[in-house]
Amino acid sequence: MGTPPQTPHIDLTPVPPGQATLTDRRTQRSWTVDLAPFHLGTLPVTQEQYTQVTGERPSTAQGNDRLPVETVSWRDAVVFCNSLSQQEELTPAYDFDAQGEPVLREPSPDGYRLPTEAEWEYACRAGTSGPRYGPLDDIAWHRGNSDERPHEPGARLPNPWGLHDMLGNVWEWCWDLYDPEVYGTYRVLRGGGWFDEHWSCRASVRRRSHPTFRVDDVGFRVARSVRSVVAN
Repeated sequence: MGTPPQTPHIDLTPVPPGQATLTDRRTQRSWTVDLAPFHLGTLPVTQEQYTQVTGERPSTAQGNDRLPVETVSWRDAVVFCNSLSQQEELTPAYDFDAQGEPVLREPSPDGYRLPTEAEWEYACRAGTSGPRYGPLDDIAWHRGNSDERPHEPGARLPNPWGLHDMLGNVWEWCWDLYDPEVYGTYRVLRGGGWFDEHWSCRASVRRRSHPTFRVDDVGFRVARSVRSVVAN
């Protein structure tokens, strides 16, 4: 039997408006996205928070509820966002179409959602211009220092905007389709994880997977539109 749902506290960090330039190495394509201000989870969602909202414990790593939740699919993350919104009496960010596929409501409601890929990279860089916002061992858990397991979020140094674990620890689902003409419904993953070599833990690295895929180095963090947070 699952744990009865509760409402967890999730810290959100304000992210200012700006522009993000994304690059796809496979196609050699670059594109720039204008971004409104938003709020992003200071940390990835933890096992404890996930259980409080859903009553489920999907993670492979056991024994510490403060570890990042993993072994969650993109669809699991979307359902979490809607469930958390409902628990806080906010308008859910997602509807579902006739085929059962999530659709983002427009204009953006006041509920929780996954960040877009552009929002994620912009927040990860936090005004820096290099591949990382600091020395890798100082900011991220990766294969070279993780003992091949996830760690509690927040133990490494944050980026200049106060966001922790944007690189390493667990890959993070984003809302976007990766390349629908080639990969269909596959969604974007960002950030690198505890099992990845250093070259995967960079702000620009893109990975893709099916929205039902679950594995022990993939988690997520939540976002909210800034006007919704201020109004709330």
